[in-house]
Amino acid sequence: MTERLSDVVARVRSVRQLSSVIGAMRGIAAARAREARAHSDGVRAYAATIGAAIGQALALIDDGPPAGARDGRGGHLVIAVCAEQGFAGPFNRRVLDVAERALKADGRPTELMLLGARGLMTASERGLAVGWSRPMVAHVDEVGALADKVTEQLYERIGSGRATRVNVVHAVPSAGEIEVVDAALAPFDFTRFPRARNASPPLIALPPRRLLAELAQEYVFAELCEALTLSLAAENEARMRAMSAAKSNVGKMLDELIARSRQLRQEEITNEIIELGGRKAGARPRPIQTGAGGRGERAPP
Repeated sequence: MTERLSDVVARVRSVRQLSSVIGAMRGIAAARAREARAHSDGVRAYAATIGAAIGQALALIDDGPPAGARDGRGGHLVIAVCAEQGFAGPFNRRVLDVAERALKADGRPTELMLLGARGLMTASERGLAVGWSRPMVAHVDEVGALADKVTEQLYERIGSGRATRVNVVHAVPSAGEIEVVDAALAPFDFTRFPRARNASPPLIALPPRRLLAELAQEYVFAELCEALTLSLAAENEARMRAMSAAKSNVGKMLDELIARSRQLRQEEITNEIIELGGRKAGARPRPIQTGAGGRGERAPP
């Protein structure tokens, strides 16, 4: 079928609109990534404050910090933080690769908790059983509410003995390829926090061990907030890279279509010139009439 100039021009118009949409999506992703990065420092400061309080509470206990649950009892819980929206390249695949390795790390019973609708689709394609899932946040101001839900589910499983080992798998912002980390949340490691050396002990309203347990839960909440915030930034940075690649491909397609439209326009002009020349060459000459004096004259038009 012969390609028509009007069809190519229509395709050029559509590709230009697509390029505008891709540019807008890239701009939104850049803004959300920048916002998440800006909030990550505040989350770390909050975690540091809780960590300092744990150090002060440890100084109130003479016989050492509370021991974590025995490693052989209970199961292994893995929390995978995936993407809620599409156009993020291999983001979900990379996160689930690490999550699968964590689930297969030992022979104990395992459960996968997953955040993100797109990640849930990828997990289903892989045949992974998901025990609990929720949508991943799209804005950084929603991180606290989601982290609270995850913390509640996590400690419900720890309290019932269904899980004694908990890991969170999430992506972190990086300049190049998607980087994924596997961080341990439980058993809680109190040795990370140095004991405070205060001249006078702080005033407390709870028994020291109960205070430590609640501070540990608050610290896990802060760790989950940090994981969600970093994952949100990494997801949008992955989307920025995907949109940049798409915009480059669309730009090449647009250049090819514009070149093709110029070629077709030139072909149309050439065909019109040939047709016009053919019409003039095919015009019949007017007959010559002989006058009374024997001189030939062309008949009037």
